[in-house]
Amino acid sequence: MEKNEILVIYGTDYISMTKEILEEADLAGRIGDRKKRIGIKPNLVAAVPASEGATTHPEVLEGLFQYLQEHGFQDLTVMEGSWVGDRTSAAFKVCGYNELTRKYGVKLIDGQKERAVKKDCAGMEISICKCAFDVDFMINVPVMKGHCQTRVTCALKNLKGLLPNSEKRRFHTMGLHKPIAHLSRGIRQDFILVDSICGDPSFEEGGNPMVMNRIFAALDPVLCDSYVCKLLQYRTDEVPYIGMAEKLGSGSTDLSKAIVRELNLPDRQDVLPDIRRVMRLAEMAEDVDSCSACYGYLIPALDQLDREGLLKDFPEKICIGQGYKGKTGKLGIGNCTKDFEHSLKGCPPVETAIYDFLKEYLETHGGQAQTGR
Repeated sequence: MEKNEILVIYGTDYISMTKEILEEADLAGRIGDRKKRIGIKPNLVAAVPASEGATTHPEVLEGLFQYLQEHGFQDLTVMEGSWVGDRTSAAFKVCGYNELTRKYGVKLIDGQKERAVKKDCAGMEISICKCAFDVDFMINVPVMKGHCQTRVTCALKNLKGLLPNSEKRRFHTMGLHKPIAHLSRGIRQDFILVDSICGDPSFEEGGNPMVMNRIFAALDPVLCDSYVCKLLQYRTDEVPYIGMAEKLGSGSTDLSKAIVRELNLPDRQDVLPDIRRVMRLAEMAEDVDSCSACYGYLIPALDQLDREGLLKDFPEKICIGQGYKGKTGKLGIGNCTKDFEHSLKGCPPVETAIYDFLKEYLETHGGQAQTGR
């Protein structure tokens, strides 16, 4: 497999599909020495089953384990840290990773409990979980899905799971895109195996899965994410961290030189839902450095209110994010807005709580139209 190639396979037998695409890519040949320590980084953003479109399917990891062990690789470690506000241990349990790793004798590391080390990432110092540097070969297994702050998330952004929670929060104060790009120079990813089985095209935490029954493999994380933009109908320049990572030397955005090899053909062609809907909902919020979990719970709550026809009368912008700490205002979500006149506490408050809070606020204040808005 060459660096400008992307291999794609379709089907519903995810274990067999995974092994077939890895054979075609000659992953064993790329790794080489059977004594190498192999790290595996899935996406377990929250304690949500893979069928919801947020997390890496355990079947993909099982196919990967089988392939590697059948080729003589035994020193395997799965490492991940869920987003701020959720526990990785809960995600391991809900997604079946505890049982799976025990079955194959694979080590399992909770990044939220790992010691962090500081790393110079192309001129930006970033604190990264130590486990990321204790391996000789890193296999990134992200989910191809949408994201309400960065539009898409896949190979590049998936590495954020190997940061301590304090660093994840700091990334948001820096606007996400620049630090994500620099992170690509700090953590190696030697092979990318993308779970594109049913990723949610709009929400990072899932809930609206789009069944594609597809897995693809790549070597270049920038090219991989550029391909994801194409699949989700975004221009690459609409996701700034991809171009930034290219400028830092992490890969290429030039899809015109990419070779996409489909090992078989899909049974059907799916039509994407209205993924731009998320961007329209985001206009309801005044976001200043919000964390992914807090913002990620707000957008689905707004989506539900919108489907009920309630947002058209909403009288206020909703403030959210670390930038509101110590400030006052009218309406806010999360502990960072605790000094606001109307604020929902929580770090983060969950989607149902946000929905109930905003619906009650609308029922109380909906008729009080605000001027100057």
